[in-house]
Amino acid sequence: MHQNSGNMKTTTIIYIFYLLKIGSKRLTASILFLLYIVSASSQSVQDTFSCNRQCHRIAFYNLENLFDTFNDSLKNDEEFQPRGMRGWTQKKFYEKLGNMSKAIMALGGWQSLAILGVCEVENEYVLKKLISDTPLKIHKYRFIHYESGDPRGVDCALIYDPVKFRPLFSKPIPMYKSADFVSRSRDILYVKGLLSMKDTLHIFVNHWSSRYGGLLETQDKRNQAAALVKSITDSLMKVDSVASIVIMGDLNDDPFDESLINHLKAAQPDQLSDDYTLYNLMLPLCNDWTRGSLKHGTQWSIFDQIIVSRPMISPKAKLRIAGKAVIFRQDFLLEPDPGDLGVQPFRTFTGFKYHGGFSDHLPVFIDVKVNY
Repeated sequence: MHQNSGNMKTTTIIYIFYLLKIGSKRLTASILFLLYIVSASSQSVQDTFSCNRQCHRIAFYNLENLFDTFNDSLKNDEEFQPRGMRGWTQKKFYEKLGNMSKAIMALGGWQSLAILGVCEVENEYVLKKLISDTPLKIHKYRFIHYESGDPRGVDCALIYDPVKFRPLFSKPIPMYKSADFVSRSRDILYVKGLLSMKDTLHIFVNHWSSRYGGLLETQDKRNQAAALVKSITDSLMKVDSVASIVIMGDLNDDPFDESLINHLKAAQPDQLSDDYTLYNLMLPLCNDWTRGSLKHGTQWSIFDQIIVSRPMISPKAKLRIAGKAVIFRQDFLLEPDPGDLGVQPFRTFTGFKYHGGFSDHLPVFIDVKVNY
């Protein structure tokens, strides 16, 4: 385990105490998970999961309804209360926090993530609990969050390691239906900062409109979101032609759908041009129909995506993509799918029934190398 062994052992002890504190029924399974990770870290898995000092991991994760148990009169959050339809209690909330921290710890390979975009978080309170009241506190993460107009109260946020990333500016970008009407929807979170304290990185965290109500009936909303992000990134690249831009999020469309191809114009490297200046790192993963970041029925989809500006795939770039985008498909995040004998994400809820898992989405990540 070499240089990370002390950090990993400390984190393991913290996690066990956390599980004892909340009285988790899954204590044995969780400890076995920790022993698996610690053991694997001394083997080749460590090379796969962890970046070196010149490389920083950037990830995105849909946390599937990370709600507190309190009633907010400004939100439709009644279902996430002890007497609500989901029977959402403090115990379940802390189990959820524990599961999220476990996944995020593994996602970083027991090192801190430089940047983690998240969606489906209710407020600052749940974010503070996640980074301060779980084993994640060892990394001293901070976060950026703005309340959006979403009726249910689910927002996007950015969690970051202040040693690896220093924010310079941030703002929420609302979705407009027309020139004088702001839609009550999830905002896009924009953050500008310094990665490795050396070069500027522009980040857009997205959670586009769902397909609830029908694919064709909701497509225009996602097309509008894509066009909005495209217009902003075009403006950035007019000012700085080598701007490093990362667009991440749950886009509720696959990489080959019209919102991504026709409106965001995120293409493959051989298709990049003056119009197509964004590279969708998830497109190469679409060839395997047996895998994705979420599953509906028997069909996998890649709704969780990471897209970068063209300069970031150049060998001479100051901030360069190292390797390929990865869907973080670990066994503990999956469970057997009774419908087709395969597997599916181990989610928190099945309908309104508490299932006790992690999320209905799998995390995705990229590694960015700093060239100086």
